[in-house]
Amino acid sequence: MTSEVKLTRLESTDIDERFVSWFQDDQLMLFYRGIAKKSNLTELIDELKLFESQGNVHVYGIFVADFDRCIGTIKIGPIDKANSISDLVVLLGDKAFHGKGIASKAISEGNRIAFEEFGIRKLFGGIFAENTSAINAYLKAGWFVEGIQKDHFVRNGKTIDRVLVACFNPKFLSAS
Repeated sequence: MTSEVKLTRLESTDIDERFVSWFQDDQLMLFYRGIAKKSNLTELIDELKLFESQGNVHVYGIFVADFDRCIGTIKIGPIDKANSISDLVVLLGDKAFHGKGIASKAISEGNRIAFEEFGIRKLFGGIFAENTSAINAYLKAGWFVEGIQKDHFVRNGKTIDRVLVACFNPKFLSAS
């Protein structure tokens, strides 16, 4: 499998039953949404249309060379224009592509899009501490750990830290 990564605007035609299956996977949804909420085809298409109509959330499909189907998503937003900040969330839904460095490449490309196309000054996100593969993917893509929210989440009676990650647009960094 190749590791060349391309992001393109997610289209409703990219949302097929295979895509929907990612949003039926409790573990993926727990890390992606913070809850194991399942979504069906209609809900996902409606959510994409809502994001498009609002204009402050942009969803991209993750594609790799030699594979003609979407393998995941990058969501930029909601964008806070007053502060020039945004969340950036990756979901590598197709597990056949896990562990191949694709998530970090997709995040790097998401950084570029957020900085160049939307003028974002700072990207941020929060990750379950136990999701070390996601933390490592963001760090490999030029992000840093900004802080830890101790015992932020509760799952099955156990508390879990939230790791706060961030990335600054180099254009806005001072030369000091």
